Amino acid sequence: MSRRTVTAAALTLVSALLLTGCSGDERPKTPVGPPSAAGEASGEAPAPSAGSPFWVDPESDAAKQVRTYEAQGRTEDAEILKRIAERPVADWPAGDDPVPEVTRAVRGAAAEGRTPVFVAYNIPHRDCGMYSAGGSHDARAYRNWVDSFASAIGDSPAIVVLEPDAVPHLVDGCTPAQYHDERYGLLAEAIERLKRQPRTRVYLDAGNPAWIDDPGKLVEPLRRAGVARADGFSLNVSNFQTNDTVKGFGSTLSGLLGGAHFTVDTSRNGVGPLPGDRAEAWCNPPGRALGVPPTDRTGDELVDAYLWIKRPGDSDGQCRGGPAAGTWWPEYALGLARRAKT
Repeated sequence: MSRRTVTAAALTLVSALLLTGCSGDERPKTPVGPPSAAGEASGEAPAPSAGSPFWVDPESDAAKQVRTYEAQGRTEDAEILKRIAERPVADWPAGDDPVPEVTRAVRGAAAEGRTPVFVAYNIPHRDCGMYSAGGSHDARAYRNWVDSFASAIGDSPAIVVLEPDAVPHLVDGCTPAQYHDERYGLLAEAIERLKRQPRTRVYLDAGNPAWIDDPGKLVEPLRRAGVARADGFSLNVSNFQTNDTVKGFGSTLSGLLGGAHFTVDTSRNGVGPLPGDRAEAWCNPPGRALGVPPTDRTGDELVDAYLWIKRPGDSDGQCRGGPAAGTWWPEYALGLARRAKT
């Protein structure tokens, strides 16, 4: 999945390819939790000393890697990687049936009195046929997938970040025009279905400030996609923009949407984005670091949570020596953890 800044020429080329068949398979806003009274100088708040309210998966790729390092005698690397393994990261149920993975996470979280964080990422014509191409085969399949997803959550508390890229790709022109109406409808229906679950919070993805740099361009698309019925929108998913940059952008967008709340993906933004206007700066950039650990104590009344939506250590795609998008890449994970400030 890519959160990219795309040139106009590239967009024209992509749209042309897609059009010739290159495609892939007002509710009140309630904060997740009370904001912290004390923030750091940067406006960021660290995770509470008692830990995050979100669920940590004991069988995550990072946790398994820690055990592997320990068995190999790489104790220092194992300790460093615990900065990922021991913190809550979003779960991205994959495939045509999300129920087994959602059920596993819901049960694991319930046993610990915590809240699982999910990403619903299966919209038809996903990612414009690029690194994370795929998604449901058609609208009916997507509706069934969302219904199964929501049913598996049941009455348990959950946070769902809905369809990274889907709205921004409507705005930037990457998704061909003939799919726009269907996508708006599917997103609005997905929000409505997920919100039938009494303790599920839904945040509709709105990209990042380096992608759609004018918040005003997102207002009408987000409204058409049903954001008013969601708990807010999500920003910076899988990207590297700093918290200050994202919060400034999010505050402006919130004002245009009547005060909507939002979440920020801080999984890899500890030192900000790759400097300079470099090709595919969003894709496995070197020298990046983990950001503020997941917490609902953000010190900002509009920011419901800092979340690790992108799984730190999962590749963005086959660029800069990385494996396929979404594939665990231990060397990259170790670098992110080693350079972390918190």
